[in-house]
Amino acid sequence: MATQRVHSQSKESLLQNYNKRLKDDISSILDNFTEIIKTAKIEDETQVARATQAEQDHYEMHVRAANIVRAGESLMKLVSDLKQFLILNDFPSVNDAISLQNQHLRSLQEECDKKLTSLRDEIAIDLYELEEEYYSSSQWESTDLPLCEAYRQRDSWASPGSSCSSTQGDREDVDGPPSQETNPPHHLNGHGTASIEKQ
Repeated sequence: MATQRVHSQSKESLLQNYNKRLKDDISSILDNFTEIIKTAKIEDETQVARATQAEQDHYEMHVRAANIVRAGESLMKLVSDLKQFLILNDFPSVNDAISLQNQHLRSLQEECDKKLTSLRDEIAIDLYELEEEYYSSSQWESTDLPLCEAYRQRDSWASPGSSCSSTQGDREDVDGPPSQETNPPHHLNGHGTASIEKQ
């Protein structure tokens, strides 16, 4: 509580200082501009020479114009200080800006979620149609394999090396080893043929 009270008092004193600076600068600009307008008036003959009076008026105008410029720069500095004060101490506005940003981000998130959901549904429908086309095609009518296994088997059928080797091995297994009765051994000395004729 004490720290909050000190903080509020310092804030009030700072605002009063800003208000005083504003009034002083505005009154300085107004007074100097009024004096410049008064100096521009042509007066009657006086004891001072006209050239001397003109030089004095010219110098006074320069000084008062410099005062107006200084007061304007002070006002610009005051505006900058007020902006900084609002940024650092205007917590409700900061909270409102944060809540608005959060709402915008949430709406953007919901829109992205809806788009992703619709995209998922479209992909699911297309995948279902592809599966229906695959299972209803005549090329894969006799196979009950999954889609990936069927394509892998098709790739293995398409490779020529594997098909030739597999068919050659199957033929060797079916034929078996050659029998000795069909292919009798031939002897060079002719005893084999003579024994067969005697029988």
